[in-house]
Amino acid sequence: MQKNNILLRDLESDGILRLTLNDVRRRNALSEAMLTELGGAIADAGSDASVRVIILAANGPAFCAGHDLKEMTAGRAGADGGKAYFTKVMAQCSGVMQGIVNCPKPVIAEVTGVATAAGCQLVASCDLAIAADNAQFSTPGVHIGLFCSTPMVALSRNVAGKHAMEMLLTGDMTSASRAAEIGLINRAVAPDALSDATMEVARKIASKSSMTLATGKRAFYAQREMSLPEAYDFASGVMVENMLARDAEEGIGAFIEKRSPQWRDA
Repeated sequence: MQKNNILLRDLESDGILRLTLNDVRRRNALSEAMLTELGGAIADAGSDASVRVIILAANGPAFCAGHDLKEMTAGRAGADGGKAYFTKVMAQCSGVMQGIVNCPKPVIAEVTGVATAAGCQLVASCDLAIAADNAQFSTPGVHIGLFCSTPMVALSRNVAGKHAMEMLLTGDMTSASRAAEIGLINRAVAPDALSDATMEVARKIASKSSMTLATGKRAFYAQREMSLPEAYDFASGVMVENMLARDAEEGIGAFIEKRSPQWRDA
């Protein structure tokens, strides 16, 4: 594992890559440096055949406190009052969030502490999320005159409209149990069981064909933006191409023959 870095990378022998936010002093804020590190790590993992699943975790009492507001405030020093700087940072952050969604490898958030504003957005952007039962989530921008508009994009695609609006309009903290009820996370577990619970899911997913997982993840996010007829047409085409793949032929054959499949990830 790398030391003295704001993002730690640890690749397990079973293909599970653990990315750990490690800027504890700044509560793992999504500073420009953190966004650069995280975006690069996700992109690298997406093209690395040795990586099968990504776990996104954090050190310290906060999973992620969102944007670095001191850094953002310093950006106001520009002649335009910060408009160009703010535009750049928002584009960079949006790129990282979309990079998680577009990454062919499943990404699981392992959440301890608080995940606020863009930190809550980060959790919502991951494919799965498992949290300690004392974790908390919020989109608190309204408290400081700044509506959490970009976190809203990920939040509203994972949580029903009225639940999302309640979080966005009140800025209140949401408990892990409530976050599980409304679909922001998959489940909440005891803090001392969190790592084991996340690894259990990660290992289960890592045992599947990476070709199949990439096909399914890509199709999932594409079809949910379509109308029902468009989604079925699209998904039918995906199924046809998937059926023609070597791993589908092997998997079906193994099922019929009552043996374990031998994946080639192709």
